[in-house]
Formats: sequence, structure tokens, C-alpha cells
Amino acid sequence: MDLRFGDSKPTDEERAAVDALLGPPESSWEGADRSDADLRWARGGREARDRRDQLLPALHALNDRVGWISEGALDYVCRRLTVPPAEAYGVATFYAMFSVRPRPATVLHVCTDLACTAAGASRLCAAVESRLGPESGVKVERSPCLGLCERAPATLVIRAGESARPAQEDTPARPAFEDEAVQAEGGSGGAAPGDGGGTSRSSEAESGGGKGRRGRNTLHATAICAPATPDRAIAAATAPESAPTEPAPEAAVPQTGDPTLTLLHRIGTADPTSLDDYRAHGGYTALRRAFALGPAAVIREVTDAGLVGRGGAAFPTGRKWQATAAQPDHPHYLVCNADESEPGTFKDRVLMEGDPFALVEAMTIAAYATGAHRGYLYLRGEYPRALARLTHAIEQARTRGLLGDDVLGQGYAFDIEIRRGAGAYICGEETALFNSIEGRRGEPRSKPPFPVEKGLFGKPTVENNVETLVNVLPILTMGAEAYAAIGTPTSTGPKLFCVSGTVARPGVYELPFGATLGELLALAGVRDNLRAVLLGGAAGGFVRPDELDIPLTFEGTREAGTTLGSGVVMAFDDTVPLPRLLLRIAEFFRDESCGQCVPCRVGTVRQEEALHRIADRTGAAAADDIALLREVGRAMRDASICGLGQTAWNAVESAIDRLGAYE
Repeated sequence: MDLRFGDSKPTDEERAAVDALLGPPESSWEGADRSDADLRWARGGREARDRRDQLLPALHALNDRVGWISEGALDYVCRRLTVPPAEAYGVATFYAMFSVRPRPATVLHVCTDLACTAAGASRLCAAVESRLGPESGVKVERSPCLGLCERAPATLVIRAGESARPAQEDTPARPAFEDEAVQAEGGSGGAAPGDGGGTSRSSEAESGGGKGRRGRNTLHATAICAPATPDRAIAAATAPESAPTEPAPEAAVPQTGDPTLTLLHRIGTADPTSLDDYRAHGGYTALRRAFALGPAAVIREVTDAGLVGRGGAAFPTGRKWQATAAQPDHPHYLVCNADESEPGTFKDRVLMEGDPFALVEAMTIAAYATGAHRGYLYLRGEYPRALARLTHAIEQARTRGLLGDDVLGQGYAFDIEIRRGAGAYICGEETALFNSIEGRRGEPRSKPPFPVEKGLFGKPTVENNVETLVNVLPILTMGAEAYAAIGTPTSTGPKLFCVSGTVARPGVYELPFGATLGELLALAGVRDNLRAVLLGGAAGGFVRPDELDIPLTFEGTREAGTTLGSGVVMAFDDTVPLPRLLLRIAEFFRDESCGQCVPCRVGTVRQEEALHRIADRTGAAAADDIALLREVGRAMRDASICGLGQTAWNAVESAIDRLGAYE
């Protein structure tokens, strides 16, 4: 397909937004005024291809400044990066947070996912929409999970423009509507000498474009309102000075102050904006031990500790690190997957907001062990405070010699670059995430080859999520044997659980593997008339109230016919209409399917259609559609390329078989 934008021209504001990220154009080939020299040479080839990864940051720059992406602006980005217009249009329309149609500068996102639906999000959204007409200058958009499930229902306001002042790191008492200087996706980077690439990925100057830039994006303001009422949400969108204060991260940790905590012990006790306070609470002890041990011994410690991935797949972390470290091809890359978009999941958000230096230290250790000199932190776009905290932490670590050319004077070079996602659940899949960073649609790749062989930019890559990486710190400080003694022999260490729904004390809980579901819900204060518990989020499964003795381990939930997933635990009492909840799950998977493979693209639509038909029917009247659902579910599970399609039927199946949803 050859897509052209005709005579569409970028406005001065759109040009300024892109140029602030990429630097001024050097020739008319990139959008500058034509000169005689331009008739004699053209830039392209390898240099142009190496700038492709700046496409997503450039789209963010436009969206942050203007609020939407016009044809003229997109054409200008294509000229700057030598990207075909059809491909850039495909990327711009892939992400939910971008718009290629005019819209107001202020967008109010109202979460309508599971926890918020159970808390009355539909009524909230209807009330807000009825009161905020076109004349208000506010666009109301129904949003998938915003990662604020412990404070449902939730809203997020994003105001485009350049009126915001430079960011000053927020404190717990600061109002939620913060004028934040949002770092460009390349803004947290910085060249990492010695990464062996020999391309612009490691050698771009700050004044040039491409990988390693430290330019800032345009400024935009955000406001989080949760729990939200119509009055509070409208005030956040229309009167920023009266926006409600966002609680501190420790408000999401009911166990704050418990001396037995391992992963959450600094949240609420150490200042997340202070590197000195982080070090006073044990920070960078693990990195110093890693340098004393050496890369191979660090991997051995992680392997002996029995650490497995906390994102749901439970793959042994030590094996993944060893496979990456052993690859002869260089450079190696480290990617931190901070794009937690599973409905009901918010643990990574709490870690990043409440203990950001821990993630920076853990990423440095993982990179050292696997021979990587550059790390990418892919952060979901709906986390403005996490972005501000991590940007500040990375800058402080770089200033103090804990990132950069010579980390802790050990002769090891490593730096981290933040890349913002833009609202795509599928980018939580590791290869889709790589495509997103590279400036392509976030569609999963076929495996093999596996990421440890050919991952980001076609090079060996280790990818871990936030919770997995943070677990590396106690492994090195307490030793593999002591860490492995926590939990069970096959599920070792502590685990974070995101508890939401109809409980008295929703939040992030830390328990050793092996605790039962009932014990966790007792801590959270489960209410009377419990109807069902959803484990693992939308991709997980329901269990009954009489199954609360299920041990919260990977093997225990598997034996019980369900899944632990990423640690989502959502409780629903008998006031929550189960068919409506199942329909919302089906709508979620239909919306979030990337459409690459037929079983998922068609199956998620057929699943939603069937659930619409039987929403108010039971027994024999629903039998034919339930049979169809089973057939479609099996096809998706057996033939989909990635985990989205393979798990899209899980929750619906468990509700039918375990809960008798339509009997």
C-alpha cells in the first residue's frame, strides 16, 4: 500500500514538537528549506534505518504537544525518519492513546475495565459524558485498565500543550494535577560506550537523532482521579487547580511498615526521590556484591535461588540470563517490561513509584550478568508519576556514577533509556514490545528464533518484568540459599499480589509462595456474600468461594485448574452481575487483539457476539451459543500466535464450568 498525504503541511507547533526530539532538519530531504547542496546528495541506507526506532517517541512528541497527529505532522515525521507513510500511519493508528483525527487538547480517560466496572464505572462514565459536552473542550474516552484498581473507579486526564513548567519531582502531598516535564522516550538514554554495536545505537550525539538521544519531549500535564466521582473527575479535567491530591504509593500497600517484607520494605519508609535515602536503606549493596562475584556467579546465584518470571509465564530467570550471556553475537540488550496492562494488575506501578532506584539497580545487575551495555525500560503510557520518578532516578544514578561509562568505577558501561508505550495490551508480549521499541506495530513475532538469540534490533536480548528484576536484589543480599528457603521448593521467594474488587483493604500484598487464597483474602478483608474470585486477570480464571484453600503457587493453581498469572486477585460479591463482567472481558480481548492471526482476530469477535446474545438467557436457551463458545475458544487456544488469543477464552470458560454463569 502506498499512502500519501498530498499537500498536507505541518504547523509550526508540530514542527517544533518533532524538532525538539530529533533536532533541527539538516536538509530539505528532512523538511528544511531547500539549498543547492540538497540537489547533490541524499541521506539514507543504514543511517536512515537506524533512526526508525524514534518513530514512537516522535508520535508521543506530537500527541503531547498538540493532542492529536495530523496528516501534515505525520508526513513530516516520515520525512525526518525516512519511514514510508503507510507504515507510520499503521503505527499511529495501532495505539489507543494516539488519535489521527482532531480532538480537544484535554482528554479524560475513564477506566471501564473489571475492577472499575464492578465499582460503577458505567454510571460514572455516563454522568461525565452527559455533563461534558463539546463546548467543554474535553474529550471523554472509555479506557481499558489504568492500573489503579485499588482505587476504582479511576480516571486519568491528559492535557496536551507546552504550558507546563519543568518537572520538579512530586512529593506525597503534591496535588495530582502536576505540570510534568515528560521525558522523551529517548530522553532517559545516553550513549553507552562499549556496547559493541558500531552503529548509532551507541554513538548518537545528544544533538542528533536516533538511539541514545537525551532530548526532552514536549510538556504535558496529567491528573489522576481515583476513586472518582463525576464531580471530582470533571474538576480534574476542567479546573486543574482544584484537582484532588493523588495518594502516596504506600497508600496502595496495606502492609506498609511490616518488618518482614522483602520486596516492599522501602515503600513508605524511604524517600523515593532521594538516592541517599535509598542507599541508607540498603540500596546498591546488591550491585556491589554482583561486581564482587562476577557475571557468571551472579547468574549462578539467580539460578540456585529458583527465581522464575513473575509476569505469568514462570520461565526460569537464570536460564534466560545464561542463554543470553552465552550468545556470541553482540551487542546484547536488556529490556524491562513495565507495560503491565493486565486488568487488575498494578504491582509494578507501586514498585516504580515507591522504590524507583531499586529497579534501576536491578536492571544494572541484570545487564552486567548478561553482557548488556544498554537497557530499555518500556513503561506503559498511563503511568505519569512512575515516568517522573524513574526519569529522576535514572538521572540521579547517572550523575552519581551508578549509570554511564564507568559504573561504580568498575570499568563497566551501562545506561537506561525509557520508552513510553501508548496504550496497547499486546505490547506486554515480549516480541510485540520489541517491535514497538523498533518503531513498528506492536505485533508478536513467530518463535523461534527466541529473544535470547534474536530479540531487540535482531540482537540477543533478555527481557524481564519489574517484579522479576526487583527480586534479584534480595537474592544477592541474602544469598540464594536463604532466598530459596522462602516459599515452597518449586515456587521460591516472595510474591506480590494485586487484590481489588469487593474487599475492605485493596492493594498490593507481599506473601511467600504457598500462602492460600483464603489467607490473602483475610488480610484484604473479604466481604460477605462472596460470589467469585478471578485469579490472573482477564487472561486468568474464576474460582468459587469454597475453593479458597488453593495454595498460591504456580503448581498449586495449575493443579486446581486455574492460573496464578501475574498475581491478580479480584473478588466479586453477589451484587456484581457476572454476565456483564464476562462481556467486558470479551470486549477487552476484541479491542486488544492486534489482528495479526485469524484465530484471535475472528475468534475474539465471535466470542463477544455470542456473549451479547446470551447476556440475559440461561439454560437451554443459551446452550447453542455456549457450544459455539467452546468451539471458538478451542480454536483460539490451539492456533493463536501469542498468549492473548491463547488465553482469551480462559475466564469465560471457567465462569461457565465452575460458576455456572448461565445456568
